[in-house]
Amino acid sequence: MNWLLSLAFISALIGPRPWQPLANINLATVDIRPTWDSPWLQQRLASDPAADIILNGYITDLTGLGFAANQQSVAVNIGRYPVARHQDSRRLPAASLTKVATTLAALETYGVNHQFETFIGWRGTISNGTLQGDLIVKGAYDPLFVWEEGIALGNTLQQLGIQQVTGKLIVIDQFVMNFNTDPLASGEMLKQSMNSAAWGWKVDKQYTTLPTGTPKPTLQIQGPVTVVSSAPVIEQASGWLVRHKSLPLAVILKAMNIYSNNVMAEMLANLSGGPANVVKIAEQVGVAPGEINLINGSGLGEDNQLSARAVILLMQAIQTRLQSQSLNFADLFPVSGTDIGTLIDRTLPANASVKTGSLAVVSALAGAFPTEQKGIVWFAVINYGSGLETLRTQQDRLLAALEQQWGKANQIPQPMKATLQFNQGDYRLGAPKRNEIIQSPQEQSQ
Repeated sequence: MNWLLSLAFISALIGPRPWQPLANINLATVDIRPTWDSPWLQQRLASDPAADIILNGYITDLTGLGFAANQQSVAVNIGRYPVARHQDSRRLPAASLTKVATTLAALETYGVNHQFETFIGWRGTISNGTLQGDLIVKGAYDPLFVWEEGIALGNTLQQLGIQQVTGKLIVIDQFVMNFNTDPLASGEMLKQSMNSAAWGWKVDKQYTTLPTGTPKPTLQIQGPVTVVSSAPVIEQASGWLVRHKSLPLAVILKAMNIYSNNVMAEMLANLSGGPANVVKIAEQVGVAPGEINLINGSGLGEDNQLSARAVILLMQAIQTRLQSQSLNFADLFPVSGTDIGTLIDRTLPANASVKTGSLAVVSALAGAFPTEQKGIVWFAVINYGSGLETLRTQQDRLLAALEQQWGKANQIPQPMKATLQFNQGDYRLGAPKRNEIIQSPQEQSQ
């Protein structure tokens, strides 16, 4: 027999060896499981005919309420494997589910830890707390520079000894504040935020969210706000005082998705190469070209279209990239029971991490939730038709039925535990530690 010949050949090569027992081996510590996964076995474990029955009942209920069955796209997955679907490859207007694609593109472009930097400089002379000249703001399209950040920046400048500016506030045109992409308006708001004597109720309200004892800045800028192009002013600057760092990109994305902020999404999509590049990145992770079409990064407009299957692929691609950074999908998207935002008045499974989407005739919901029997369930529902409240109620009932079928999870699985909490702890808006001193006025005058 061939195996006997092979054994004889090996024995001739290595020579006779006396039998010896294997020493110091603890078999309890040896993992003898195969390193391969059987797709057939995993799919069999994931499947459940009841899921199809539940989904079919959902579609039947919608048609009974007057919604067209062919205008709905639904997919339910256990891991990579679909367990229930209805036109899951049908591309439909997806509203703010577009932000899922934008989130992935921003992660691919910048990485979770990227911080947008805003520089504060000056030209002229500084003496006895007065800048005889102009204050300069050089931004980098920070999507989340808001009132709290301006207040903290004003306090930092005053701590450096600058109490008033006789000249202008010069804004280089990449500065955005309070989601207003007009650099002149953003400059006016920055000027206002740094002088509490000029505050209105909006600034007062945001100030109350800052830690108790936060000073109210009183930095006075006597001249007007002026917007200029970057090169000449950078060359004319006498020096740079502060480098303001934004919150990390992961936290910015969390805020964008909690509140479904369209301006932030548009900015991040454009910074990631524009809608065409967002589509390209989506296709690189497996989305079929016929299942995605985007005209912007926010989802405003019915020409932003995705299939339910495409949305699940995008969400799972985000999960894969985040896990290498000890984060997960729930760190970037709102979690039911924890985050309010767009989840207010929704009845969703406990600890579900989701993204909502709404237009006049579009209601969409996608995300993941834990179950006792099937682990993490991924889903995407894109509904087209008038009657948003009705559609939302039906979506919530669909998820409730699936959770009932597979059991409410007794605990949050590790791949769904969120560690980032927007505007809490290290991720508070207006944190002074994100204002780094480049040079003090005294150092620059030497």
